[in-house]
Amino acid sequence: MNAWLVLGGILLATPAHADPGKRLYVRIGGAHIAALTQSRELELADVDGAASLAVENGPIEGSGARVNSATVPAITVGYRLSDKLAIETVLGIPFTMRFEATGTLATESIAPTVLGGIMTGVPALGPQLGEAKVAPLLFTLAYQLRALGPLRPYVGTGLALLLAFDEHVTNPILTEVSDPEMSIAPAPGIVLQTGAEVTVWRRFYARLDIKFIALMMARARVEHIQVRTPGLPLFDTAEVGTANMNVWVNPLIVQLGIGTDF
Repeated sequence: MNAWLVLGGILLATPAHADPGKRLYVRIGGAHIAALTQSRELELADVDGAASLAVENGPIEGSGARVNSATVPAITVGYRLSDKLAIETVLGIPFTMRFEATGTLATESIAPTVLGGIMTGVPALGPQLGEAKVAPLLFTLAYQLRALGPLRPYVGTGLALLLAFDEHVTNPILTEVSDPEMSIAPAPGIVLQTGAEVTVWRRFYARLDIKFIALMMARARVEHIQVRTPGLPLFDTAEVGTANMNVWVNPLIVQLGIGTDF
């Protein structure tokens, strides 16, 4: 999803406050980002030369990928625009998003045989694929609801953008011959938000904030893939070409914090 910055971005929210004259507020805590992932089948492109005898351009049947969840420190800093609306940013540290292979991509060779039966010796990839540092930016508009006793709830919606950097392949089979080039395009999403604040002591407030980012797809591209082919005496290696992974990240973000107003 800072660089979360790098957990964060800018957020219009409605925290509770005892003194309407104090517009600036800070909440310090942490956030858990649970990736509710789904993926399309991995697709190969630019297959050429000897590799075309073993694999074809197009999706690998039964293949898939997923990304990991993470927990990071987070600081919310905001400024109230009115009793109902505020503008807010969440600061944290960049976290690592790891891509893992699922299905046949993890358990079967991507190029098992050539010419209908000659074994290439290329093993299954296993679960490890690659990783990147990520920084989700968030922009939401929230509305304060009627207080429920000591709780002051709010709801909101908005936009998000997942930015990635330092992308690289970590699979030992894909990096044995050379290092493929990995890139991840910026991924937009729609934010749904809810949460509440409560006074814990004098002017100190505790906050629980929950965001779900829908329709956020991480589009990863790995180019110039070469694999060793120990079963083929005439070909020591083969260039498989380019792999495209499309993974719905759809993170659920649960953030807890405590702080005061200034």
